[in-house]
Amino acid sequence: MTKITLKTIPVAESVGMVLFHDVTRIEPGVFKGPAFRKGHIIRKEDIPILMKMGKENLYVCDPQQGVLHENEAALRIAKAVAGRNLELSEAKEGRINFAASCRGVLRVDVAALTSINSLGEISLATLHTMQEVSKGQSVAGTRIVPLMIEEEKIVSLEGMIRSPVLEVLPFRSLRVGMVTTGSEVYHKRIEDSFGPVIRCKFEALGCEVTGQTFTDDSIAMTRQAVLDHVAAGAEMVVCTGGMSVDPDDRTPAAIRSTGADVVSYGAPAFPGAMFLLAYLHGIPVLGLPGCVMYHKTTIFDLIVPRILAGIRVSAEDIAALGHGGFCSGCTDCRYPSCAFGKY
Repeated sequence: MTKITLKTIPVAESVGMVLFHDVTRIEPGVFKGPAFRKGHIIRKEDIPILMKMGKENLYVCDPQQGVLHENEAALRIAKAVAGRNLELSEAKEGRINFAASCRGVLRVDVAALTSINSLGEISLATLHTMQEVSKGQSVAGTRIVPLMIEEEKIVSLEGMIRSPVLEVLPFRSLRVGMVTTGSEVYHKRIEDSFGPVIRCKFEALGCEVTGQTFTDDSIAMTRQAVLDHVAAGAEMVVCTGGMSVDPDDRTPAAIRSTGADVVSYGAPAFPGAMFLLAYLHGIPVLGLPGCVMYHKTTIFDLIVPRILAGIRVSAEDIAALGHGGFCSGCTDCRYPSCAFGKY
């Protein structure tokens, strides 16, 4: 622990003294924040206010070399760990918050975060890594536990960081080609219900579905539809339907036949287990299971934002979704502010 001696002085005797720390006022349900800021010179009229707040004593300390006040320490921590597209708040009661400056995916180096919090006397808390965040959303906060900390500990933290501990990866607006499989839709025995859902989802993410092709259950027809979308400039292709183990569901075979590199067929996420991800010349090709059509939150909402953020999703990334990949089916869905798909 930091060995720094703080003296206390009775509030009644503090007129003319300079506050060394913020003094917090709490009114449940009304207000919580600093009533007096660090550096404030105590006046006679402040004494009753401080007493009403329950302050009998205040901290005083002589400036010491090699020691940082909580506000200074928080600022140095924040600057050391913050990467792209993050805005820092002013230090308030020793704490600095991080907010996303754009919509995207929050990426956190969890191992580095754990190492920082293992130093002792330092707290850095974030949202889950790979979580979709909106512009202006608070994503993290940091402070030290004591009022002051030895500068040497902050220098140690700064020295151990080789890359950003947290950053927001902005969404790209991609052109999306859609292949809707199934003989029942192709022959117009039933109306397509998948397409409108997918268009709505991509529109909400800032992307455009540039074309939709209908195919029967023929592998050759679906294969050609995927290739045609890529040739037409699609930056992502999604295939809807035909993803189960039913003998008539041949979408996975059709995607493989394009020559795409299949990352994973199947995902530890419910809903969304029968999901396929492949890359064809660097272009993501997705096989979407039927649940995407009628469940509000599925594997789509875990994987697509990462792709839009420029992340090449790996088999390990998909395997890791098992921890948190079970949706409890809340009637009031709060995704992405829930635990689904977080690890």
